[in-house]
Amino acid sequence: QVQLVESGGGLVQAGGSLRLSCTASGRTFSSYAMGWFRQVPGKDREFVGAISRSGDSTQYADSVKGRFTISRDNAKKTVYLQLNSLKPEDTAVYYCAVRQTGASAVSPLNYGYWGQGTQVTVSS
Repeated sequence: QVQLVESGGGLVQAGGSLRLSCTASGRTFSSYAMGWFRQVPGKDREFVGAISRSGDSTQYADSVKGRFTISRDNAKKTVYLQLNSLKPEDTAVYYCAVRQTGASAVSPLNYGYWGQGTQVTVSS
């Protein structure tokens, strides 16, 4: 069983930055690849990015590539999402998740544990 707690969301002006954190419980955090997703009301959960177990490999959605960066600190059982050059269309609830199955990091179906989400609001 893994529990995830996200933090770091908030209200920011367009062009600004935020850093989201996701801290996990349990002793096997370094065994899990992790992902970040976001969701706005009425829409499906959208892939943002993913990071490998060791942190040496990352993958991003085209919409955030070059602006967002995922990293992790396995000693702290924490994965981070640095959001730079924010745009109003980045407004969403952001979730971290543990990837459990499947070859694709993009599909939320391949993730088994989810945090409660943290709201990011970007004003124009």
